[in-house]
Amino acid sequence: MPGEPDDELVLLVENATEIGLARIGLPAVERRGLTLSGGGEMSALVWGEGMPEVVLVHGRAQNAHTWDTVALALGRPAVAVDLPGHGRSTWRADHDYSPRVLAGALGEAIEALAPGARLVVGMSLGGLASLRLAAARPELVASLVLVDITPGVDAARARAVTEMVSGPETFGSFAEIVDWTVRHNPGRSRQSLRRGVLHNARELPDGSWVWRWDPHGPTFPGAEREGRALGELWDDLGRTHMPLALIRGSRSPVVDDADVAELLARRPTARVLTVDGAGHSVQGDRPLELASILGALLAEPGAPSTSGAEPDSRGGAPR
Repeated sequence: MPGEPDDELVLLVENATEIGLARIGLPAVERRGLTLSGGGEMSALVWGEGMPEVVLVHGRAQNAHTWDTVALALGRPAVAVDLPGHGRSTWRADHDYSPRVLAGALGEAIEALAPGARLVVGMSLGGLASLRLAAARPELVASLVLVDITPGVDAARARAVTEMVSGPETFGSFAEIVDWTVRHNPGRSRQSLRRGVLHNARELPDGSWVWRWDPHGPTFPGAEREGRALGELWDDLGRTHMPLALIRGSRSPVVDDADVAELLARRPTARVLTVDGAGHSVQGDRPLELASILGALLAEPGAPSTSGAEPDSRGGAPR
């Protein structure tokens, strides 16, 4: 395959070089898997040694490697999962990747790989699945971080995500699939996006390329039963009691001020932070800033820190 190493972890050298960690050396990283009780295999990357402190949960059409630079910069034992239908986890026969279904699989992964995790960080669809898990099994979610997502997401604000995910299922060459990705991520370097494609796509025997994620799933979080499913997730949010933080991307339309107001109405103690220059994929656009915020949250697990954030003009919560 064009430029693809035999070992997926070789590409971590690029991530480390970009943030100045190449000379220090890479942490221990290994891929692990588990068999889910309902069938299918779930895969994950386990970072560092000792009990994982952080669980990282990607969004729709992503995979565990979306967190590579964040995990490197954070420097804490962590687990980054491949949700069912994504990465190296198996696809569901019913193509149901709703937050409710994914929460069940995520709970099994946390029990097996990170039962003592202090922080669960979920982005986009992974954030909604993490929220569902936090409401259903709070003993598995000591603190919850939602990355650029709330149950208020709708089709209009998720349009950029929809357009990316709804593209061709097959690309004639590696260059074509990279060009498509660059076109839909104008704020990222071609090198970083090329690396992401190598992790998120595979080559077929005829030389064409396809995504690793199941294209038959929903095009954006909650799309399959938008009104009822997302309304239930707002109720789930109100039932949670663990420390909660929402991290927004300043350039992202996915979370708006009305969402923030609703979140704070249901969880007045929640912290809201905004990362300047980031779009929806905060971990890809501003990984160092996100890692800094997560490090601050881990330093004060009972009360998420405001480190790295600006005061919020809507009532004192950090943004």
